[in-house]
Amino acid sequence: MSRLTLAISAAVSSFLFLTLPAWAQEQMPQPSFPHPWQIGLQNPVTPVAVMMHNFHTFLVWVISAISIFVLILLLIVIFRFNEKANPVPAKWSHNTLLEVLWTAIPVLALVIIAVPSYRLLYYMDRTTEAEMTLKITGNQWYWSYEYPDSEVSFDALALMAEEIDLTKGQHRLLETDEHVVLPVDTNIRILFTATDVIHAWTIPAFGVKLDNMPGRINETWTRVTQTGRYYGQCSELCGVDHSNMPIVVDVVTKDAYAQWVAAKKAPAPAAEAAPAEAPAADAPAEAPAAAPTVN
Repeated sequence: MSRLTLAISAAVSSFLFLTLPAWAQEQMPQPSFPHPWQIGLQNPVTPVAVMMHNFHTFLVWVISAISIFVLILLLIVIFRFNEKANPVPAKWSHNTLLEVLWTAIPVLALVIIAVPSYRLLYYMDRTTEAEMTLKITGNQWYWSYEYPDSEVSFDALALMAEEIDLTKGQHRLLETDEHVVLPVDTNIRILFTATDVIHAWTIPAFGVKLDNMPGRINETWTRVTQTGRYYGQCSELCGVDHSNMPIVVDVVTKDAYAQWVAAKKAPAPAAEAAPAEAPAADAPAEAPAAAPTVN
C-alpha cells in the first residue's frame, strides 16, 4: 500500500472519528487515568476535585513543617541534653511559657487546617443551581442509573475478563456494558441510594466518593470541565463480587449528550410481524349437482 493511500486512509479515519458523536465512539480520551509509578493524585477535572487537590497540597506543607519542627526538638533533646553533654540536669519541673506554647501551637495548627477543610466540605455538599439530576442506585453487584429530567434509566453491569478488548483501550475490571453519559460544563446534582447493602460510588477525577445507603438518599454535585472517559469503582466492601462493580462515565459536549438522550428515548424497533397464518386446507369439492330430469 502506498504512503499516499495510507495518509488518505488515516485522514478519513480521523475525520470519521471526530465527526461521530462522542458517546458513539468506541475509544475516547482518558484525561485522568492512573499510570505505572504514578505518585500524585489523578488529574482533577471538576472544581471540587481541584479544591481537594489544593487542600491536599496545603496539608502536605503543613504536616511537613510539623514533622520538621518535631524532628528539630528531638535532635535538640538527643544532643543537647544527653548524659555526656549535660551531666547535671536541672531540677525545675514546670515552665508556664513552655506549657502555654505547647498547648497553643497545636490548637493554632488545627484551626489553620480546619478553616479550609470546612470551606471545602460545604462547597462539595450540594449545588443550588443544578441543571440536571443523576440518581445512582447500588445493587449487588451492579449500578442502576436514572436521569429524572430526561426519563432515561438503565443498568450497568461489569464486563468479564473474556469480554475485554484491549485493542479498543478497554481495561480489565473497569469496563461496563453501559456507560454513564454526562454533558460537559453542567452543574449536575447526584443522588445516591442502594437496594441491599452499603455501596460507594467513586470517581477520583471528579472528587466524588459518597455512600449509597439503603433507605436513604445522599446528595452531592459535580461539574466536569473536560470531555473524556473516566473510570471508578465501588469503594465500600459490599459482598463477594465487590470488585466487579466498575464505573465508566463518558463526558461529552452538550450537543452529543442531547443526541444520546434522544437515542435512549427512541422507541425500540417493533418486532417483526408474525407470519400470516397458513391458508386453510382446501375443502373437499362438492359433488356436482344432479342433472335436471326431463319429463
